[in-house]
Amino acid sequence: MIERDLYSEDHELFRDSFRRFLAEEVRPHYDAWEDQGYVDRDVWRKAGALGFLCPTMPEQFGGAGVDRLYSAVIFEEIGRTGFTGLGFGLHSDIVAPYLLAYGNDHVKAHYLPAMARGDMIGAIAMSEPAAGSDLQGIRTTAVREGDAWVLSGSKTFITNGWHCDLVIVVAKTDPKLGAKGISLFVVDAGMAGFTKGKRLKKAGLKAQDTAELFFDNVRVPERNLLGRPGEGFIYLMQELAWERMQIAILAVAVCEAALEWTIEYTRQRKAFGTEIIGFQNTRFTLAELKTEVQIARVFVDRCMALLLAGKLDAATAAMAKYSTTELQGKVTDACVQLHGGYGYMWEYPITRAWADARVQRIYGGTNEIMKEIIARTL
Repeated sequence: MIERDLYSEDHELFRDSFRRFLAEEVRPHYDAWEDQGYVDRDVWRKAGALGFLCPTMPEQFGGAGVDRLYSAVIFEEIGRTGFTGLGFGLHSDIVAPYLLAYGNDHVKAHYLPAMARGDMIGAIAMSEPAAGSDLQGIRTTAVREGDAWVLSGSKTFITNGWHCDLVIVVAKTDPKLGAKGISLFVVDAGMAGFTKGKRLKKAGLKAQDTAELFFDNVRVPERNLLGRPGEGFIYLMQELAWERMQIAILAVAVCEAALEWTIEYTRQRKAFGTEIIGFQNTRFTLAELKTEVQIARVFVDRCMALLLAGKLDAATAAMAKYSTTELQGKVTDACVQLHGGYGYMWEYPITRAWADARVQRIYGGTNEIMKEIIARTL
């Protein structure tokens, strides 16, 4: 395997600490969380106390002010362990950056320290029953009335939606202007008219709470508008490259873990008196997968280096998201096959990884949308 040079010694020390946290605070409870459909809030506060939430936020807002490689470490370790139901990534690396970049002083001071502590859980509401990757098709609206905006509509497939204490809502403030009429609002869970629907039952990510959200004439104070009216679509586009890199980072980490689990299994399992890894088909399948995963690892590490340097463009981020999630599906499916019947049993991590992998090609913009973005550069 090619030696990685992306991380410093400090990053690796952080990795060791997060690994211990997952082993001690997550592993013993994860099965129960999958059964109940959400993780306990207590683990959020423990993560916050140890500095694992919002690490890239400035110290004045409760973070550590570190670079995004620390977040990448968290994504990699979650992928390696299969604890993908934790909603830390969206909270720390999607919601918090929007608040920091576009929130006013009140928004940043009120929400970010509480998010870093794990006292408040963040979500972002984009998708609707009739609008997914096409954000211009949303129907949720916000109309200015005096010193507030009145928000009405519904959202679905919202990660952390059932747990959330705050949610960034994408709404149309001028439906006639299309993309130029979209704005972002921070809505508190306690605001009148905001209700949460039932937790949605999913094929994978079973420990991650996902819910429908409803907004019935919710009065949102002017100060909870992020940035300027009508510029929400621009803000979303500016942050999507990092969001898609998060998906790619997780995808490669899952691929690497799936290979490790499967190599170990095929060394132990016998068929016709021979270890399964002794069959040429097994070795060749694993050799092919290992080669493709190594190529993906090098590409994603290079993309992260570009991101840190402010040079990662939207098309390259789309390539990373598209290629790695397609590979994730291929790898986990092949590894399930090599596990035989046990690969279909939920107690095996490869089964969970296989079920979790499918959504990676859908959220963050479907892979069909990724191809469209890439195609524009032709």
